[in-house]
Amino acid sequence: MASIHPTAVIDPSAEIAEGVVIGPWCVVGPKVTIGAGTILKSHVVIESHTRLGVDNVLHPFSVVGGTPQDRKYRGEETWCEIGDRNHIREQVSIHRGTSTGGGATRLGNGNLLMVGAHVAHDCQLGNEITVANAVLFAGHVHVGDFATIGGNAAFHHFVTIGAYSLVGGLARVAKDVPPYLIVEGSPARIRGHNHIQMTRRGMSEDAIDAVRTAYRRLFCERQSAMQVRIDELRAEFPEIPQVHELCDSLAASALGVHGRALESQRVDDKRSVPKMWQPQDAKA
Repeated sequence: MASIHPTAVIDPSAEIAEGVVIGPWCVVGPKVTIGAGTILKSHVVIESHTRLGVDNVLHPFSVVGGTPQDRKYRGEETWCEIGDRNHIREQVSIHRGTSTGGGATRLGNGNLLMVGAHVAHDCQLGNEITVANAVLFAGHVHVGDFATIGGNAAFHHFVTIGAYSLVGGLARVAKDVPPYLIVEGSPARIRGHNHIQMTRRGMSEDAIDAVRTAYRRLFCERQSAMQVRIDELRAEFPEIPQVHELCDSLAASALGVHGRALESQRVDDKRSVPKMWQPQDAKA
């Protein structure tokens, strides 16, 4: 059976699996499902419309399934979906999706979100991602598997962060981060290739060498146009999927808006949104 502290407040509609531990002063709202083995340590709030998988650990003062911080949101039913074996540390906030963003914010499996990280509405995070303290994801950000995000990094809405990438601490990221690469700075710039993560994840030497070559050709040697370099790399490494993923990412970003591939898919819902104040033209 689940272990629920007597000070916890649980909505009658919540579904709590066997082996769940809910500590003191936690609040579990309506339409919440919590999978087996998940632990809410204390003072955790799961606001509503949230599905949690198995063996997650939520630390004190984390808030999951919160109302989206979006002026267009009008109370429609949207969700927060979290997979298995995630560690959500103190003061992390993860908000539900919106109707214009697919209706759900999603977090995969085996992720670590450190103290004070914020995951806004409609974000889509993959698996085995490491997010350091106070990272800020604006709405609609997508993060690929095995990415590593340094502390206090901040991401513009609709940014895509590629798989196996590394974003340095304090980075200000307004454009897509290609997979397998390292970005740092404010504004963020590409600084290298993430061979350490590729090695840790058991990728072949051929793949690592090919990505190293691709990085140098694309961002260090600029004798020809970017599209020409991309085409040459595709022809040179037809059997290395990592190179093709890198090239695909760059091509998608170039077709997007301001270097963000997802921005081209943006849907604006203008229901009852007040007009912004516009200053009058100054008289001569």
